[in-house]
Amino acid sequence: MTNRFNKEKNDDKITEFAAVVFAADEPAVEGKWLQPVPGMAGAVQGVWLEDGGKASSINMSTLVYESWSRRGSELVLQGKSIGNGQTIDFSEAYQIKKLTDRELVLQDGKAVLQFSRGSDD
Repeated sequence: MTNRFNKEKNDDKITEFAAVVFAADEPAVEGKWLQPVPGMAGAVQGVWLEDGGKASSINMSTLVYESWSRRGSELVLQGKSIGNGQTIDFSEAYQIKKLTDRELVLQDGKAVLQFSRGSDD
């Protein structure tokens, strides 16, 4: 990813803006992303990021992902948290720390989430 800063002169004012340019060969963030379920050997959970911004939870009944969007190196996941007799809407923004064909690493403050790409079947 390359950041490029441009300046324009308009009526003796200088306006600065930033443009983010992504490499054409960057892996797609769309797909199924899985991680081990803590304390459950062999079980996985995760999120399915579909084309068009739809998201679905994988093996997580209390965290229901509904949509996603990407703004530069930020991934925003939205959905509902279900538990204790209540449902709460949420929107979580993560920094994409690593994205390859096989690995996705997200960070929100000190929390780091590591995923492996699952098959789309």
